[in-house]
Amino acid sequence: MLEEIREQPEVIARTLQANVDSAIRAAGLANLCTHAVIAGRGTSDNAGRYAQYVWGTRNRLSVGLTTPSLFSVYDQPPRLEGALVVGISQSGESPDIVSVLGEGRAQGRPTVAITNEASSPLAEVADVVIDLGAGDEKSVAATKTYTAQLAVIALISEAMERPEPDLTNLSSLAREALEQEDRARQLAGRFATMEHCAVLGRGYNQATAFEWSLKLQELTYVVAQPFSTADFLHGPIAVVEPGYPVLAIAASGPAMEDVEAVLRRSSEAGASLLVIGNDPRVEQLTPDNLRFGQGVDEWLSPIPAIVIAQLFAYHLTLAKGLDPESPRGLRKVTRTK
Repeated sequence: MLEEIREQPEVIARTLQANVDSAIRAAGLANLCTHAVIAGRGTSDNAGRYAQYVWGTRNRLSVGLTTPSLFSVYDQPPRLEGALVVGISQSGESPDIVSVLGEGRAQGRPTVAITNEASSPLAEVADVVIDLGAGDEKSVAATKTYTAQLAVIALISEAMERPEPDLTNLSSLAREALEQEDRARQLAGRFATMEHCAVLGRGYNQATAFEWSLKLQELTYVVAQPFSTADFLHGPIAVVEPGYPVLAIAASGPAMEDVEAVLRRSSEAGASLLVIGNDPRVEQLTPDNLRFGQGVDEWLSPIPAIVIAQLFAYHLTLAKGLDPESPRGLRKVTRTK
């Protein structure tokens, strides 16, 4: 897993270089649609959360996450008029995700597959296939395929706005994030007894909160519950008591004011804060912080933020005496119907 975390700068650079034409084709389809629907599970579903904000804020495209069971278990697919239908899957093998794109094609809608397996069943039902080209991901916990998915989503957004999209800086953001490994190891040791926590983010980094939470659950068995900071105020904040761990992503941008307010309120209730961010206010919130560059645009911040979160989850697994290569009950490819 650690090797694959460290591969991410090169993977992102390779993915972006190889998929400019495919991203332009996908963007062309998106520009002909009134909205997009995205199907994914687990990590890929979190990439879809990122697309909701990126394509929504930057491209004014309404984006919804599908309910795959409607297409598979219940066999009652919704009408998809006007929709771009997107499937995101590392393996491209999960039958329920394939069924969503299959139904999109049956209803005459354009379909896009974002996958690390260009010859997968998902790719077979797509009009445009974006091959992540991340290489064989052996770790059960997805790392490099997730950031490659984010990079492709960002590239499609750029392609919707300009004829020659260019995001060559993304790989350097991931590379700089890797410099936080020693600090992540140190903080992991301090949180080694953690058994439950809340993980918070808002806007673009709501996806990061969900993905960080997933990594903590599958690797460390911590009961990590992800929330938008706005949703956290609508009830769940009541769980905060002295010593309760609250983890958060705090990136500079319009969402920061809300994130700061929720974290200050949590701190006043006695929470133990751990924050990943680049806003100058992060250091004022807690000494337990992991930083990435202040100049990173908020819409791209989920890439360095999740790389740091992956490092923390990996080292927390070791600090708990667990094996990150053999999380209990999990397999690399999960096929849900």
